[in-house]
Amino acid sequence: MGQMANLFFNKIGVRLFYFCIALYLYGDLAIYAAAVPKSLTQVACGSLSGNDTSFSDTKPCWSSVTEINVYRIFLAIFTVTLGPFAFFNVQKTKYLQIFTTAMRWIAFIMMIVLALVKIGKGNRQHDTPTAKFSGLPNLFGVCVYSYMCQHSIPSLITPMKNKSRVTLLFAADFAIVMVFYALLSFTAIFAFRAEDLNDLYTLNFWDSSGKFVGYFLALFPVFTLSTNFPIISITLRDNLKNLFHREGRPYPWAVDKIVFPLATITLPIIVAFITQNLEILVGVTGSYAGTGVQYIIPACLAYCGKKHVMELTGCYDNKHRSPFGRLWIMLVIGWAFVCIAFVTANHIITRK
Repeated sequence: MGQMANLFFNKIGVRLFYFCIALYLYGDLAIYAAAVPKSLTQVACGSLSGNDTSFSDTKPCWSSVTEINVYRIFLAIFTVTLGPFAFFNVQKTKYLQIFTTAMRWIAFIMMIVLALVKIGKGNRQHDTPTAKFSGLPNLFGVCVYSYMCQHSIPSLITPMKNKSRVTLLFAADFAIVMVFYALLSFTAIFAFRAEDLNDLYTLNFWDSSGKFVGYFLALFPVFTLSTNFPIISITLRDNLKNLFHREGRPYPWAVDKIVFPLATITLPIIVAFITQNLEILVGVTGSYAGTGVQYIIPACLAYCGKKHVMELTGCYDNKHRSPFGRLWIMLVIGWAFVCIAFVTANHIITRK
């Protein structure tokens, strides 16, 4: 995407592109930096019931050490352990990605099956409201963040020799993702009470499953997010370098090797230190930076790409193009602003 941005956008557009990507990755790292210590703290302190989004300043966990201080200790360990990866390059991540993918599928299937078992035993919640309009704005951010699938598209297209059915492939891919998320979400809705639902969903199965399954799901974010943190931090570091890059002016060694890595990990750790509310972090990241990455940037790249081809060849003949022409670009950008407006209104209303 960076190469496409440099090809199609002007200097201001390229800067805005890297700024949006960096903002999204900062939010991503902040979510990871909060989710891992939170999971460890709730397992260590046994506070795995209820939907509290923050830890108590007075409730003890280890003797005289309070829950919030245990969270900060785990956050410090997380920072010291994974933060240094931002100073280096991680290569040969194939087996790491396979391990992470396997862990995710096992955990997701476990959660769906356990929720279905809970519903089948007669624990279905009959007081679940059909719809709650006040939750709609935050839903936009969560959906945008959850549906971030662009990074998987190149890996789907590249191996294909015959791309005549690429549209069908995309349709099947996004349909499977939608069905999977719907299954995961609706089983959660009917299996748990809203007041008992933890914002980190994996922590809701501690009491409803055996010890092994309970520990596996509770610590699932620790394994998967910890393996992704170094990769995303390196990606963010490189995007920051591109954001401030000036042609013909290489960075000094100290800036390249020290300042940028520190700038990469410092802000997410500070955010995770201030708040442990994953619902807010996911909502804000998805609704603002995620909207730019998922809607605005692809729409602008498509528009500028078509314009560039027209300038070079005088015509645009693409059998995979949308039947809606340029209308879909306007609709996508309009939808992006609707998402931003909804989540902004939600923040204003909830603070009153």
